[in-house]
Amino acid sequence: MANRTALFSRHQPGGVFTVSELQQHPGDIWFVDSGVGVNAAGYGENPDKPFATLDYAVGNCTANNGDVIYLMPGHAETIVADSGVDIDVAGVKVIGLGWGASRPTFTFTTAVTADFKLAAASVVVENVLFLGGIDALTGPIEISGADCKLLNCEYRDVTGEATDIIMTVNNADRLLIDGLRVIGAAGDGGDSAVCLVGCDDAIVQNFDIYGNFDVGAIECRTTASARIKVRNGTIWTEGAEDLCIADTITGSTGTIGPNLALILQDNAANITEAITGATVQVIDPVYVVNAVAEQAMLINWTASTD
Repeated sequence: MANRTALFSRHQPGGVFTVSELQQHPGDIWFVDSGVGVNAAGYGENPDKPFATLDYAVGNCTANNGDVIYLMPGHAETIVADSGVDIDVAGVKVIGLGWGASRPTFTFTTAVTADFKLAAASVVVENVLFLGGIDALTGPIEISGADCKLLNCEYRDVTGEATDIIMTVNNADRLLIDGLRVIGAAGDGGDSAVCLVGCDDAIVQNFDIYGNFDVGAIECRTTASARIKVRNGTIWTEGAEDLCIADTITGSTGTIGPNLALILQDNAANITEAITGATVQVIDPVYVVNAVAEQAMLINWTASTD
């Protein structure tokens, strides 16, 4: 834990640690900045001498040691292949510094399989901007580790439309996606923004998702997920299918709502179908609107009786 001194000595005379700081940084601290960084020994321990890439910093971490990687404002990487970033060390936290356009940014290009992986258990990624720079990406953010968290991150389509944006792998249990923003393309070509595959006890909350989704902005696919919770968010789909949340595998369980606003493309008899799932439960309020200049109505699923 020797490299913690570099962080706190910039802010406190003598580099004195408080209890709160020790709780936030129990392990080693690493810094990454593409503008000035070098992937070599003697770098990474100080924000003035950072590493150049996130993947190199991950390789310097110790599993389940409480290590934290700070991505400096303005950090940028281009991901051109599968596992372009592979966070494969358990218990690592990645924190992006900055806001708006200064947030650390990862752009996917060249291959539709280019992706950023949360591949180990208990990985946290926070405050990162992802950009789709090629059409038909097949899951630029992939999560396979259990107990992972994706916090306050944003994805934008820039070229074409991603087919699926966040893809999970079976057994990514207890996943938390909190504060996600998706600004997808209006054009047809997307299937889902969040695809849950066998993710028991997953929580997706406090989200704002826009795009054209043929299957469902949030979808349970391939392997049923148990006890999922989807709450506190807005979904606006431009897809004529009018699907916001869907269990296409059938058999997934959990609660949809409360506090959802669902915006559909077609002025049709499609309010009920905005959520499809024979074995999930809806917790009001879930509001759906399907035309401009209209007020949303509560979704008209079958009400429970006493």
